[in-house]
Amino acid sequence: MFNLGNLYCTNQQWQLAYDTYAPAIETVEFLRGEIQFVDETKQKLAEEWNQLYLGMVEVCIELQRYTEAVEFAERSKGQNLIELLSVKDLYPQGEIPPEVRQELQQLKLRIAEENQRLKQAEEKNYDIINQLRQDLAAKYPYRPLNFGEIKQLADEKTAIVEWYILADRFCVFIINNDNSQPKILSFPESDLDKLINWRNEYLDKYYPKVDENLPQEERFEKFKQLRHEKWENPLGERLKTLAQILHIDEILNSIPDTCNKLILIPHRYLHLFPIHALPVSGENWQRFHRNNESCPLNPYLIDCFDDGVRYTPSCQLLHKVQQQPSRLFDSLFAIQTPTEDLYKENNGDYGVVNAIKKQFKAAIVFKEKHAKRSALLNLNDSGKTDANPQLKTTNSLFFYCHGFFDPNSPLDSGLQLADGNLTLADIIAHFDLKNCRLVTMSACETSFTDFNSNSDEYIGLPSGFMLAGSHNIIGSLWTVSALAASLQMTKFYEELEQSNNIALALNQSQKWLRDVTIKGLQDWLPNSKLEDVWQEELASILEEDEKDMGAGFQLFNSPCYWAAFCAIGKGV
Repeated sequence: MFNLGNLYCTNQQWQLAYDTYAPAIETVEFLRGEIQFVDETKQKLAEEWNQLYLGMVEVCIELQRYTEAVEFAERSKGQNLIELLSVKDLYPQGEIPPEVRQELQQLKLRIAEENQRLKQAEEKNYDIINQLRQDLAAKYPYRPLNFGEIKQLADEKTAIVEWYILADRFCVFIINNDNSQPKILSFPESDLDKLINWRNEYLDKYYPKVDENLPQEERFEKFKQLRHEKWENPLGERLKTLAQILHIDEILNSIPDTCNKLILIPHRYLHLFPIHALPVSGENWQRFHRNNESCPLNPYLIDCFDDGVRYTPSCQLLHKVQQQPSRLFDSLFAIQTPTEDLYKENNGDYGVVNAIKKQFKAAIVFKEKHAKRSALLNLNDSGKTDANPQLKTTNSLFFYCHGFFDPNSPLDSGLQLADGNLTLADIIAHFDLKNCRLVTMSACETSFTDFNSNSDEYIGLPSGFMLAGSHNIIGSLWTVSALAASLQMTKFYEELEQSNNIALALNQSQKWLRDVTIKGLQDWLPNSKLEDVWQEELASILEEDEKDMGAGFQLFNSPCYWAAFCAIGKGV
């Protein structure tokens, strides 16, 4: 059926292609439902049949069935993650009981039989099949969203911008609550080629090739030097090029100027890039600030939306977290400087953890040698791994440590602790964060996702913490500067205490870090929550910087500093 649908597409017989792809997708999703666990089998199925969804989205666009184009795009994104979350929501043990699975199979067969009968019936009565579908939806954990439900994710002040990369172009769906249909912008193969070339160059610079014959320590230093020269230094100019390739100003022109919040849904490798930090025209900034004549000299996307810009892997996932009630923000569980290089050779965390914990009623902090993997996971009497039970009650989980992403084995990506790594596989298998409102990872590469996969799965540390139950994740898109990250985290939690809005607080801290001068930092220090010893340490650093560069210099104006972190999830 897939090959036949492709043939119809080649001949531009769009309705015939639609009629061929639709039952093929139903069959694939039926087969997914028959596989009991989300494992390599389902991952392989997602990779194998992703082209089917791509074809269907393209066909729906050609037929101008735009709401269906969005629905099918959503059905392909992060299916394994959403299914796991759905199972946990409906069945507390995280597994569908055998008797329920058998009942689900019988319902699916009866629906298929009734559907076949209706095709042949002269008089159509849909009462039976509708009731069967309702019974299935009540028992089956995963149900695709329809466009009406997708639209309700955005209030009257919010726009959703969702990318979808097709075989020969890429498109953007723009959704807001006022419009009955999504706006669709489609960009040609020449732009897709530019995007692919940009991605390849970006990753080549981020992962520079180093002589394997050099000693390990020398090789690592060379690696850092090459990355700094080839990736960090020209990042600002490179993002200007990406803004042009993605037509970011054209996209903004299609968003109602009444919107002051933005939800970004990247697709595939677009998850790697700081879309929130793409430069925009002054005219577009002015559209969203009609009564303000003080346009920034170099406005960025986050400057256009005063109530925040955030990310989500899919509308389906956003729907999941928005359905859940709001959570408290009273308790903190923190991992602080677990490795010797952070607390002996460098300046630790510059006081950020002690500053943050002041705004929580209860705080648990594992520091330095005590910040072990075993503080989070340990073996019980029966030899089974259990998570620290205090994680179940925490509202905020904070990591200040090293992080890393393994592009060859994403499940082995993780956070480096005093006695070993906390991996994505560990988080998926053992963590329960059912009361957690926010996970913050002040560490490198903690928002990376698998960019080698051919599927639309969202595999990275954020997905692990979402699966564990957290509503929001703050992570980084590259290796971060310890000083810049510490200052931004301190300011972020200050802003969060004021606004109680995670996405907005992060955006405010980013703009602050970007624009603040050395003099501004010196003035801020006495009013911050940093302890006196860290205020003195930072004042000494700033004094030296002032001598070298002047009081008006903006130390962190480059996007490699201020744009590193992104907010993923519910946003509040």
